[in-house]
Amino acid sequence: MTDRPAPGMRHRSMRDHNLGAVLGEVARRGTISRAGLAVATGLTKSTVSSLVGELVEARLLVAEGRTGEGERGRPGIGLGLDGGYVAGLGCEIGARRLAVRVVDLRRRTRVQLERVGPNHRSPAAVFAELAALAAEAEQRAHAQGLTLVGAGLAVPGLLDHARRRLVAAPNLGWRDVPLDPHLAALPPRAGLPVAVDNEANLAALGELRLGAGNGQPSFLVVTGEVGIGAGLVVGSGLYSGADGFAGELGHVVVVPGGAPCACGGRGCLETVAGLPALLRAAGLDPEGGLAPLLAALDRPVADPAGEAARSAVDGAAAALALALTAAVHLLAPGLIVLGGTLAALGPVLVPRLDDALAAQVGALRGSAPPVTTSALGTDAAVLGAALGVLDAVVADPVRILPT
Repeated sequence: MTDRPAPGMRHRSMRDHNLGAVLGEVARRGTISRAGLAVATGLTKSTVSSLVGELVEARLLVAEGRTGEGERGRPGIGLGLDGGYVAGLGCEIGARRLAVRVVDLRRRTRVQLERVGPNHRSPAAVFAELAALAAEAEQRAHAQGLTLVGAGLAVPGLLDHARRRLVAAPNLGWRDVPLDPHLAALPPRAGLPVAVDNEANLAALGELRLGAGNGQPSFLVVTGEVGIGAGLVVGSGLYSGADGFAGELGHVVVVPGGAPCACGGRGCLETVAGLPALLRAAGLDPEGGLAPLLAALDRPVADPAGEAARSAVDGAAAALALALTAAVHLLAPGLIVLGGTLAALGPVLVPRLDDALAAQVGALRGSAPPVTTSALGTDAAVLGAALGVLDAVVADPVRILPT
């Protein structure tokens, strides 16, 4: 005899699913009437009205203006996402900064805080500083009437999601770090685990929702700071590989037997195109940040400092083109987005990469994917971390509804 769920359980499961369907449809459409929701979801008008009532009471939906979707030609009352209550907390640990963002349900940034400085320190020290920054962000969010319903964290390393451990973050000097003990102090501290992912993956999510990848079903985001990573979107969703380790473009070998890399290999892309490598090749302080390199690139032709900077960027562009050629042949993205420090170098890098990819890929494929720069810049990953929290709420609003 097969066990069957009780009728009440079946009803609850269907209701939970339908709540997510209604909220998701509003999120996709922006503004839609109850009648429009009934048509879009296939639910009865009475069911839609009941579900909308719950979502409005939970401050996930709000009435806003009128639409042309009412019955018998009459305008209907529009429904939109309520951006005044629910918010997600995004956090990022970079090699040289900590960043925190609070984003509301309408994907508007409401709080932004960061601390610039090296994080090649103990995990305990870095996470303690991040928790203090996040706590300040939570206070500022509450002052605006917002409630944090979850947190996401972007880290520059390989993750074992099943065991909740950071396997390796070479540019932080971390290896095999258990995450949950360090994350316990992060808001909103309501017993919900903090969602953690690689910073390149979350940068890709940020670009998909708010940036250059919006409306693009397939694209590759290449982020650059000390290291270089890649996030891949396929079919409008993130692809992270069987073990979650996909996207380590910075450790593709471009100079066999070349300079040693923090990962333990030699000749990786990071050793040529990572920011410290670029600065070193330009004759600049490898810890000096991007500003001196950008200033040197603006120097006139024949200026020694300017020529050294341009030569360094040319070398990085050639190495990056080599790695991207392999990625294009293997993954066939429709667009390549440069993020992080690479976005700041976009005016110099993009034409070089376009030419190189056209020459190396175009002969076989007829055309190469265009290369563009991120409008989100260094914020793509921290925004992606916050947006991941909100995506989860839209997909399953029951998680934050009163029991």
